[in-house]
Amino acid sequence: MEQPTQESKKKSRIIAISLLVIVVLFSVAVFYFAGLPLVRYISKPERFREYVKSHGIVGDLAFIGMVVLQIIVAIIPGEPFEIAAGYAFGPIRGTILCLIASAIGSMLVFFLVRIFGNKLVHVFFTEEKLQKVRFLKTKNDKRRDIIFLIIYMLPGTPKDLLSYFAGLTDIHIFSWFLICTLGRIPSIITSTLGGDAIGEKKYWKAAIIFVVTMAISACGILIYNRICSKREAKKKEEAES
Repeated sequence: MEQPTQESKKKSRIIAISLLVIVVLFSVAVFYFAGLPLVRYISKPERFREYVKSHGIVGDLAFIGMVVLQIIVAIIPGEPFEIAAGYAFGPIRGTILCLIASAIGSMLVFFLVRIFGNKLVHVFFTEEKLQKVRFLKTKNDKRRDIIFLIIYMLPGTPKDLLSYFAGLTDIHIFSWFLICTLGRIPSIITSTLGGDAIGEKKYWKAAIIFVVTMAISACGILIYNRICSKREAKKKEEAES
């Protein structure tokens, strides 16, 4: 089988970067022209809901663009957008839109990291944070993918960090697509349900949902820290033996 030449690799890299730039610029454009009003209205629930209803598919696209940018710019928290989705679109439509946006954003991050490597990851995350998940860089390990999915599904875990780190591993693109899509379902559903409860003025229901979610997230963080510590200790033992 003929190996790709240096020139063909360079062309593929240019094409990949060009496509990613186009997608990112499109997301920025959607965010600028339709998403900025949504950001202004997030703190004004009634106007936020009215804006979404009056703009139809444009409102949907604007929201998707906002979430995609939130994932790429990892320092922006995602929970407020998920709650706003539940409030504006309802739990079912809000969940679907969040899942679509999350899948697009996570895959974009994955490709960007595959192209630019550690330099891009270090823009948003310190080496200390990356060291915590270094054990997930195990090569050709199916168990690694399962652990990745478990960690990703736990509410409260740093999904943005995991999204960026995934690009540094040899994980298959299809496996990553399933992980970053299925793994976000629990946290998105709880957030959109809480947002919908606020929209329906069922404040006690919303409070219960958020308190339970916080408790589950706290447990998720503890489990995540334990998994990371245990796997790192095991890796050190194997290295020393």
